[in-house]
Amino acid sequence: MTASEAGTKLTLLCEGRDVSGGDLEALYRYPEDLDRPWVRSNFISSLDGGATVEGLSGGLAGPGDRSLFNVMRTLCDVVVVGAGTVKLERYGGAQLSASARAARERRGQAELPPVAVVTDTGRLDRDMKVFTHTEVRPLVLTSADAVPEAQKQLFGVAEVLGCSGADRSRVDTAVLLDRLGERGLLRVLTEGGPTLHASFIEAGLLDELCMTIAPVIVGGQARRISTGPGQVDTEMKRAHLLADESGYLYTRYVRAR
Repeated sequence: MTASEAGTKLTLLCEGRDVSGGDLEALYRYPEDLDRPWVRSNFISSLDGGATVEGLSGGLAGPGDRSLFNVMRTLCDVVVVGAGTVKLERYGGAQLSASARAARERRGQAELPPVAVVTDTGRLDRDMKVFTHTEVRPLVLTSADAVPEAQKQLFGVAEVLGCSGADRSRVDTAVLLDRLGERGLLRVLTEGGPTLHASFIEAGLLDELCMTIAPVIVGGQARRISTGPGQVDTEMKRAHLLADESGYLYTRYVRAR
């Protein structure tokens, strides 16, 4: 569904013009001729920096945000999500319209992007929605130590990949991207959660951030979009800024080179 189909008009603020459909895909297109995975994250935040309402990010979303969510899924090769977010947000497989699927096939992509679940322990219930409500078999990106048990537990419903570096009990973010790159999944979209997001940032592997700013203040103890032990100073440059009539802002920032 595009923003216009959802009844939401998006305006490109730097040019003062309305955009929809193909314009949006052009604004969010990945770089051409990639020779390594390019990591894009998509998040939403309140005005005071909260990433959730009552523990869920969906409470902040509006029609424009949901339409851009679909645009980004249409363009990516794989959706990478932490296991905690998959459980909390009740993730299923990606769902796209017939026109979006056709556009992907014209670009040489699979009809639907798989969801890749990141988990150190590999302990996932095979009855989770991500395994039962999907047209594409998910990937499970886990530690080397967890692979044998996870393969037995998830046999027939997921492909399990070991993604450890020196520490066999943990997923290494760089190795994770290597595994995706080996499968030609170069256009990476991560949708959270905050801990996984932080791992990309701390490793210097986040190429761009697409963040919706919702016109609400939530207060309380809402989490930020990134939660981790390390702090880094990663300079970003604005690629574009969109707005809608409901007061939402849609930002896209790319890492400065």
